[in-house]
Amino acid sequence: MNVTIRKADEQDFPCILFLLKEFSVFQKTPEKVSITLEQMIHEKNFFQCLVAEAENKEIAGFATFFFTYYSWTGRGLYLDDLYVKDSFRKQSIGKKLLDAIIDLAKKEQCKKVRWLVSGWNINAIEFYKKMGAVIDSTDLICDLFL
Repeated sequence: MNVTIRKADEQDFPCILFLLKEFSVFQKTPEKVSITLEQMIHEKNFFQCLVAEAENKEIAGFATFFFTYYSWTGRGLYLDDLYVKDSFRKQSIGKKLLDAIIDLAKKEQCKKVRWLVSGWNINAIEFYKKMGAVIDSTDLICDLFL
């Protein structure tokens, strides 16, 4: 399938929000999504996202990210979420999104790309390993909600 990977714009926000909610159901944590469309628009200068757009202009998936700095390695890119709609899976769209994230990180001279994967998501774990990711099970996630 032909898809175009491009930077998301504000017109994409309603679809991205829908997909974020769909992703949270896939993750079995829909109660954790508190973002609203109004918040996304208000915070658009912070929101960085690539979308995979199908030939019919439907958004097939997305990757949200931000640039960060790691004290042990330096400049990095954090991949917050990567999701492909169920009807578009097994068509290399996730790989295209991840490749675009990696290319962006290289262009910005990042030393690494970091992301999380759910321990139960064996398909994603195997996909990331094939991409060359090292999966470290040492650290635990710490969130302090404000």
